[in-house]
Amino acid sequence: MTVVRRSRTARAPHRPWPMCRHCTGVALDMGSARTRAWVAGRGMILDVPTVTFPGAGAVYPIQRGSIVDTPGTARMLDRLLGHRLPRFTRPLVVVTAPVLDGYAFRNEARTAVEVLRPRSVPTVPSARAVALAAGADLARPLLVIDIGAHLTEVVLLVDGAVFDARRTALGTGDLGEATPAGGIGEAVADMTTSMLRQNRTSLTVDALGRGALLAGGGALRPEITCDLARILHVPLRAVPAPHTAAVRGAAELLGAAHSHPSTAGTDPPDELPH
Repeated sequence: MTVVRRSRTARAPHRPWPMCRHCTGVALDMGSARTRAWVAGRGMILDVPTVTFPGAGAVYPIQRGSIVDTPGTARMLDRLLGHRLPRFTRPLVVVTAPVLDGYAFRNEARTAVEVLRPRSVPTVPSARAVALAAGADLARPLLVIDIGAHLTEVVLLVDGAVFDARRTALGTGDLGEATPAGGIGEAVADMTTSMLRQNRTSLTVDALGRGALLAGGGALRPEITCDLARILHVPLRAVPAPHTAAVRGAAELLGAAHSHPSTAGTDPPDELPH
């Protein structure tokens, strides 16, 4: 009789979450005002203020698209997710990152996420995650306008990858007498105009012809969206639940990255642009 023994290094095929017993996963979107996480198998999105309490007062570790307090970010993640992850597992964590200045953000984010003992921390541009959550046709140029609490990005995606991008340190959290809602619309219009002038191809024009995709908390503010439509004179389409679009798109990529180790035998790549 011949006995066939399975190699100890062989890895059983991954099953879809939450049925996979070999690993767990987290999709993470960390903004200046809110941090949102999706944990495989829980069927819910965790949504908390981006704040930590190292002493007597509150500290905001992420400001306008930059992680300014990496240890504080780690403490926040541990408080949010540490008790929700199975013990003795190393989760796969997909993190969204701003398109511009994303390199510094990704480095600090990976350092902070180490508190969760991750197996791998691939990242994805926020605009790409938004497009995935919207089910957008990525075979054609797409303009994504992401209006957050303290940061607004205008991103042109071509074949699903970032082709051009602009940003302003302005968002819904800045609205007031000094910054009316129209100020955000004017900033977006200026960024879009700059993109049109510098792009010598027809890609930006084609994307505007299709209409822009709106995401972020600003997409829930009629005073912003109406003013933006008036200024841009193009169709605008808000993603369903636009404030959680980025983390939902990251969750979709998490599912794809989850199958990657079983097919390639290695951890997923550090970045997931497509």
